[in-house]
Amino acid sequence: MAKIINTSGKRKTAIARATLKAGKGMIRINSVPLETYGSDVTRMKISEPLLLVPNAIHGIDVIIDVAGGGVMGQAEAVRTALARGILQWHNDPQIKDIYLTYDRTLLVNDSRQKEAKKPHGRGARKKFQKSYR
Repeated sequence: MAKIINTSGKRKTAIARATLKAGKGMIRINSVPLETYGSDVTRMKISEPLLLVPNAIHGIDVIIDVAGGGVMGQAEAVRTALARGILQWHNDPQIKDIYLTYDRTLLVNDSRQKEAKKPHGRGARKKFQKSYR
């Protein structure tokens, strides 16, 4: 039976779902290869788990679907889903230590959210100027 692993990652309102299965080492994000996906900054952000553990996706195909949020939120959700998938695939505590010492958000979703706007102001905390005369 073929080994298939499903993982997910979240950042703000972006949600990434990753599917890992045996293959040729291909990574596709929303059906676009990682080499051509997004800008250089987002590509570097996404490829951090791959650079920390060389040959981590050798013989693994990764398909990631990401929706919601902005460009960097999606990139960080994708990197979390990818790192979790690599960790589950290899089941190696050494990889977990490498990821956690580098950046905890590789394996743990960042729970921070935008604070809601309140009345009498332009944002969550800012208030309109008060005039007495």
